[in-house]
Amino acid sequence: MLLPVNRLNRRRTLVSISAAQLAAGVAGQVIAVRDRRPFDTPLLGQRGRPEDVVRDSVFNGTALSAPIVMMLTQVVATARLARGPSPVAARTLGVLGATMTCGFLIEREFPKAFSPAGLDPVVTPIAASGFALAVAMARSGLRRS
Repeated sequence: MLLPVNRLNRRRTLVSISAAQLAAGVAGQVIAVRDRRPFDTPLLGQRGRPEDVVRDSVFNGTALSAPIVMMLTQVVATARLARGPSPVAARTLGVLGATMTCGFLIEREFPKAFSPAGLDPVVTPIAASGFALAVAMARSGLRRS
């Protein structure tokens, strides 16, 4: 069955956005583990410790990445959507994107990456691209057909 071009393009666009966002998330994970940057979400009253970054990254994420379980879910949904149409996979990516967007906004490290004192040639672009791609993923994945 052939899909109308606009639906095919929207699916491929979401797959591309998700893959790029995943790359930013993995880069953030690597840097956070290397630099021992734990998650710090004052709004939720939760803060990780530098010595626990690897362990905490599985379910809580890091200062620069979503939790590994979310990224694995993203991998599965992206792969499923790449194979063909799947409203469930598209919605899953949309929900993950919305959740990641909120996560960026409540993470203490995120605004620091854009302050004059916090500008960093590696961290700032990863934070900016991860956030922008999470917003795009939410918008694209939650869009009605």
